Amino acid sequence: MHGDLEWDTIGRLVRDAAERHGEREAVVDGRTRLSYTELGERVERAAAACMAAGVTPGDRVAVWAPNTVDWIVSALGAVTAGAVLVPLNTRFKGTEAAYVLSRSRARLLFVTGTFLGTSYVAALRRADIELPELEQVVVLADTAPADRHYRTWKDFLAGGDTVTTEQVRARADSVRSTDPSDIIFTSGTTGRPKGALITHAQTIRCYDVWSELAGLRAGDRYLIVNPFFHTFGYKAGIIACLTRGATMIPQPVFNVDTVLANIAAERVSVLPGPPTLHQSLLDHPARDRHDLSALRLVVTGAAVVPLRLVERLRGELRIGTVLTAYGLSEASGIVTMCRRGDTPDTIATTSGRPIPGTELRVLAEPGRPGEVLVRGHHVMGGYFEDPEGTAAVIDEEGWLHTGDVGVLDAGGNLRITDRIKDMFIVGGFNAYPAEIEQLLGLHPDIADIAVVGVPDGRLGEVGRAYVVRRPGATLTADDLIAWARREMANYKVPRQVEFLAELPRNASGKVLKGDLRATP
Repeated sequence: MHGDLEWDTIGRLVRDAAERHGEREAVVDGRTRLSYTELGERVERAAAACMAAGVTPGDRVAVWAPNTVDWIVSALGAVTAGAVLVPLNTRFKGTEAAYVLSRSRARLLFVTGTFLGTSYVAALRRADIELPELEQVVVLADTAPADRHYRTWKDFLAGGDTVTTEQVRARADSVRSTDPSDIIFTSGTTGRPKGALITHAQTIRCYDVWSELAGLRAGDRYLIVNPFFHTFGYKAGIIACLTRGATMIPQPVFNVDTVLANIAAERVSVLPGPPTLHQSLLDHPARDRHDLSALRLVVTGAAVVPLRLVERLRGELRIGTVLTAYGLSEASGIVTMCRRGDTPDTIATTSGRPIPGTELRVLAEPGRPGEVLVRGHHVMGGYFEDPEGTAAVIDEEGWLHTGDVGVLDAGGNLRITDRIKDMFIVGGFNAYPAEIEQLLGLHPDIADIAVVGVPDGRLGEVGRAYVVRRPGATLTADDLIAWARREMANYKVPRQVEFLAELPRNASGKVLKGDLRATP
């Protein structure tokens, strides 16, 4: 644990952060600026309102909203009251959200008002899924439907006025470190989403370690573009900031112009995110008109990291620490991480070494690709109310079978080469899209790249590349295929090339290869 602290639940972590960091700025959200003392007070008020609304320890409480101060307060308030947090993907349609609410048997939902022109409340009410256990919906806005199940955020908070601070703290202190803190539903790219059950102790231990390895410190100003419904946003963002006393600056929509403006105006020093975020920042034509000099820490992952990206971040933006990491929801979002002091090559080509207290194996000969297995304090207790699904991924010895393919180098660094399901076979040779993407990504005219396997009458399968050109580039399919033939083994060379304005990605930054495969 960091220093002399031994936080064992998120509720106690929030209280400790308020006491320890007091008047230090905790959250900046537009015109709202909260100190750590004020954040602690707001979280306790939200916890009181949850208790008044009948939330008991172990109840599931969901949040379906973009990155805002209200997300932070409502989520931390629910968890402080002993609830199990269920974050919902802001890209969900009503039926998808209703499925997760039904599957988790959530009793309470915090939902945004209109966001990006969509009424989430209307979408939910149209969904054709019964939600008998959802007793209350709190709309994070000034208005709510005239329905006994719906309340405004203001009315909900007022309902907690009868619950004292002492009662809230007693409730928070009754929560054990081994109790579940959240259920993170997988992105569902391999079927129906499953809910990974993670405890308070796992969450806090993992993101104390993350903060230590990254070098996050008190006073850092952290622009959280990664969505809160994902571990990278909630835990590597909110929880990590709470462990160190860093300032959270939530950004609800990824927009490069807004990122640049926020970095300059708020003197942002920490900017984790997927490689596409940093790539678009580097390539923005107005980049030089913004003061980005406060940036000192970048942590990336979630996709292949182009070899050039690390050098550009260090060289062009003079960012002192650039790290890569690998994780998945079933392992609390973190498995391996590079260390400060690692070479640029190690950071660009691997996801680093296992975090302390965990084990990692690759089911293959040394230096060869195989499935990645992990075991340790970060592995989920299981999928929520799904023993069969749990048994399919966690074996009797406690090893989590990740479904990811990777290679370990001599230094113990892990390089993820693909998902097992993404591998394709060209004339008997195993082709790993992530490896091919890394090679193609070296082409100077390519801004973004994805490769999938498609059927071929002669070879069984071949690669099809989906390419986003750099601005002004005139690269053709024939040009790229000819270039690829010079740079890689013939079986790896894509036989087809499609040019796109952008790649389809989920909100975690992962390319939606299923969508690409469905492209005619």
